[in-house]
Amino acid sequence: MKLNIAILGTRGIPNNYGGFEHIAGYLGKGLVEKGHNITVYNSHKHPYQEKEWNGVRIIHCYDPEYMIGVAGQFIYDFNCILDTRKRNYDIILMLGYTSSSVWGKLYPRKAIIITNMDGLEWQRTKFSKPVRNFLKYAEKLAVRSSRFHVADSPVIKDYLDNKYNIKSKYIAYGADLHPEANEEYLLEYGLKKQLYFLLMARMEPENNIEMILDGFCLSRSKNKFIVIGNCGNGFGKYLVDKYKNESRIVFLGALFNERKVQSLSSFCSLYFHGHSVGGTNPSLLDAMACKAPLAAHGNAFNRSILRDNARFFQNELEVCSLINSGDYANKSHIQNNYSTIANEFAWDSIIDQYESFFMECYLASQEYYPLKHEEIILSGREY
Repeated sequence: MKLNIAILGTRGIPNNYGGFEHIAGYLGKGLVEKGHNITVYNSHKHPYQEKEWNGVRIIHCYDPEYMIGVAGQFIYDFNCILDTRKRNYDIILMLGYTSSSVWGKLYPRKAIIITNMDGLEWQRTKFSKPVRNFLKYAEKLAVRSSRFHVADSPVIKDYLDNKYNIKSKYIAYGADLHPEANEEYLLEYGLKKQLYFLLMARMEPENNIEMILDGFCLSRSKNKFIVIGNCGNGFGKYLVDKYKNESRIVFLGALFNERKVQSLSSFCSLYFHGHSVGGTNPSLLDAMACKAPLAAHGNAFNRSILRDNARFFQNELEVCSLINSGDYANKSHIQNNYSTIANEFAWDSIIDQYESFFMECYLASQEYYPLKHEEIILSGREY
């Protein structure tokens, strides 16, 4: 059965931003190879302006975020949703809900709406209390306006199922099983194999970048600490200014060349993952696939993926102690993490899971038509 599927909620493909763009690219390309018709909605400001990418149809919609800030995301999502009403999609996959769920009543009635519920956005410390309250409301709207729900972490699935009395589907992000590592990329940054630490993240407080760098500054290490991530936001500028006199810390900015990222991950002394809010993070999976020695913030999200196969920390003193120990490359941890990727997070498997779930949702939904979205009862309970 060939399905006509649209993917919304990202700035577009190929990835020039983050996690949802990452999955949209892999999932779109993979489902096209399986014979489905896939459309991904891109911002009109996306640097890739073609109408097709690896067989995926691309529709560019007006996105004023570059002019008016966050409010532009709501307008962009509104424009994407209006466009879907003109087309005959079987399934619409919404990646996230922050700026789209408010338009839930405008979703096409005949399309099956599936929302990947992202992480617990209202827990992010960068948001004020009014914004956090709105995000809780948006989460509720997303549950209400979607026929089916995807959770990218077992922790998120448990939360959603218990809070909203639904049965969300756990499907994680994926990782490339055969990353390409080339030491020549290190020369571009003046680095030597296993003589630098690495961190890759959005510049946000809950990713504990400041904690990690503070711990590194306290250490005796003479190695470089490489930070990958766009430093253009307020917190990023704050970090760059704070550590401007620390010659060991190097901010590379955003880096979307996969081969360079894979090479930097493969040859680092230790890869630090400080994310503490959200579900399964693609940068962590990629680091595991690259067989990087790992140090991670010891929260439930990270432990659910890494189990005991990493060094964990909770504060800057533990980061400092970890670095001073010089005990980084545990071969058992590295092999176990790679096996986890191969067995649970390989892209081929993730794409198969999405396809199977889409088929299941499509067949299960036939009995509901021609009900309107607002008439659908989720799991025997209306919200």
